[in-house]
Amino acid sequence: MRIRFERPDPAAIRERGYTPADLHVHSSYSDAPTPVRALLAQAERLDIGLAITDHNEVRGVAEALERRPEALVVPGMEVSTADGPHILLYFPMLSGLQDFYAREIRERKGKSPYLAVRLTAEELVERGKNYDCLITAAHPFGYFFLDKGLLKCTAKHAIDPAVAGQVDALEVICGGMGRALNRQAADEAVRTGQGMTGGTDSHLLGHLGGVVTCCQADTAEEFIEEIRRKRSHVIGEETGAFGKVLTGGAILGEFLPYAVPSLQVHYEQNMPRLKRYFTRRRE
Repeated sequence: MRIRFERPDPAAIRERGYTPADLHVHSSYSDAPTPVRALLAQAERLDIGLAITDHNEVRGVAEALERRPEALVVPGMEVSTADGPHILLYFPMLSGLQDFYAREIRERKGKSPYLAVRLTAEELVERGKNYDCLITAAHPFGYFFLDKGLLKCTAKHAIDPAVAGQVDALEVICGGMGRALNRQAADEAVRTGQGMTGGTDSHLLGHLGGVVTCCQADTAEEFIEEIRRKRSHVIGEETGAFGKVLTGGAILGEFLPYAVPSLQVHYEQNMPRLKRYFTRRRE
């Protein structure tokens, strides 16, 4: 079975010829308090690779590869789109990620830098197709009352369902989500035949490695190719309720300097949805 809801055992995974990597990790360059050096040290202790996928930012990846060029660090970024969904993009090389960021993201960030670049999910996916990268829908049915998942938005008719068919992979286990919604994502990936990734969405160091993507690969380029060829396996468990509370507090602390523009972003994203909801109710 390619998706297993259990605590990963990196040693056992490696014995089977696979390399485990947590492909959804945040650092102090976005909305987490964790320094890059701590993430690298913890990944080494756990004997796993990782992808530092900061929101709309690439400096964390650059620092990681500068500090540990020999480590398995998949260059990535989580882009927060204007209409809600979060999209993960993974690149074989840091230079490709930096080029994408410079051309497509940097000048489109708002006053709340971790939220809502001035690109819709459809526009971002279209632009990503022009680069050598793996485009993945993060936490497809999340998050909570916020429409941060691509499949959640398509289910609500807020985004054209065709956009979901254009991504290369779905994040089938996200540590920050609940089991039921992760199972929905897993079932959808199986139904559509899309690639599969998994990661903790870690904002706290202790959560790193709770969900891993496993591939017969040793480099970022090989990892991405294995996912694209539908040969990845995902093993992991969701963060517990207490851990989710701690994560929420950590994220809130990082957002405090941007409280006003962040509220503005959420207002702009959610008002059209509320209007559509009440319109349908009247009909």
